[in-house]
Amino acid sequence: MSDSKTGLFRSLANHNYRIWASGALVSNIGTWMQRAAQDWLVLTELTHTNATALGIVTALQFGPQILLLPLTGYAADYFDRRKLLFVTQALMGLLSLGLGLLTLTGLVQLWHVYVFAFLFGSVVAFDAPARQTFVSELVGETDLSNAVALNSMSFNSARIIGPAVAGLLIAGVGTGWVFLINALSFAAVLGALCLLRVQELHRKEVTAQTRGSFADGFRYIWQRPDLKALLFMIFLVGTFGLHFPIFISTMSVTVFHVGASHYGLLTSIMAVGSVTGALIVAKRARMHIALLGVSALIFGVGFALAALMPNYWLFAVVLVMIGISAQVLTTGSVSIIQLSTEPAMRGRVVAILLAIAFGGAPIGAPIVGWVADTFGARWALGIGAAAGVMGALTVLKYQLRYRRELHLAECETHS
Repeated sequence: MSDSKTGLFRSLANHNYRIWASGALVSNIGTWMQRAAQDWLVLTELTHTNATALGIVTALQFGPQILLLPLTGYAADYFDRRKLLFVTQALMGLLSLGLGLLTLTGLVQLWHVYVFAFLFGSVVAFDAPARQTFVSELVGETDLSNAVALNSMSFNSARIIGPAVAGLLIAGVGTGWVFLINALSFAAVLGALCLLRVQELHRKEVTAQTRGSFADGFRYIWQRPDLKALLFMIFLVGTFGLHFPIFISTMSVTVFHVGASHYGLLTSIMAVGSVTGALIVAKRARMHIALLGVSALIFGVGFALAALMPNYWLFAVVLVMIGISAQVLTTGSVSIIQLSTEPAMRGRVVAILLAIAFGGAPIGAPIVGWVADTFGARWALGIGAAAGVMGALTVLKYQLRYRRELHLAECETHS
């Protein structure tokens, strides 16, 4: 391994981060298993390849990111994040258990999935900003960028394993058991939280409770042109481009006519690209918004190519390209925001980022699903292509304006 200060896996030298990462990896595998099983349940068991229904599930699962935004970022800044994660992780485990039991008993209906998706999304809305910002308590500021990237690499390594295993389990024993296994996987995170050395945590100062705390996050962002450009790019990509379950499942079922195991394999193949993207971010000391703009362009081009691929395996190859660019975009954005935001504002700004990235799903997911149902899965991919290109143009506009303002400031200094 490289020197602990510069090595790719340097955060793992920290005891608390190592314990946390181990538990998170197990839970992440379970989460990706459930996502694949839920999509397959909706698309093939509860409907006849109805992509619109799948879009509604996606919208309900990510909509709470927007609905609960006044509370979620504040909770991450005000409450003890470790205790908050105990509650959210336990609740997600119970919800997975409930959906699994309904499915195993044969009682599950589409509206049940809608309800569980909304409840799960509501818990995740509190969990995600707390989990993202908890990393700074595990490793401190020095290794924060590396730890954020390794977290993402773990999440996407699980994406390689989870859907592939889920595909085999669905074919062998059914979707219900996949949900139960995911419920059990949350014990790994809860155990990790118990095993942390609390005295070694880099505790944050508790944010004072004030009436304007929520609005402060938006005011802070509004004064930062770089954050505004980054968040608008993430809004475009998140709202119209990050609906991989819809894109991959509809291409699998309606274009390539393959089964659950091949669908799970496609998700795992794309995750290979995602892990590569996370490694790119982990290796860099700092991320720059220009690199995110390039990634957005590659993201858009990748979607355009995917829409044109004539067979399953060529489509799979292009998914690697999409996975790399999507991961650099999302992980790089979190890294930039965590490192460039004041610690007291970090939870609220990260919550706003996540709400923008995933809260646009109630708008984008039903649109993508409707296009897939009405015009075909290939046309739906075109929406992702347009989102990536527009995101790249947003960053380019910021870069040109930033350089112009910097040039004018230098001219005034020398005059």
